[in-house]
Amino acid sequence: MSPRRFATVLRTLRERQDITQEQLARRAKVARSYVAPIESGRKKNPSLDIVKRLARALGVSVGGLLK
Repeated sequence: MSPRRFATVLRTLRERQDITQEQLARRAKVARSYVAPIESGRKKNPSLDIVKRLARALGVSVGGLLK
């Protein structure tokens, strides 16, 4: 999956739940300053641990996040 596609999926899932980047960051136990670059596509390769945290915070499987 391209970084741009991942960014789009992540943002879409977050917006569907009507939560901010800050709220997602808190749920995933990562810094907001880490979420924003992922969503913009600037952070190209988040670790598997971060992907798992984001998926859990959004209530989706890792596969659902990487669709």
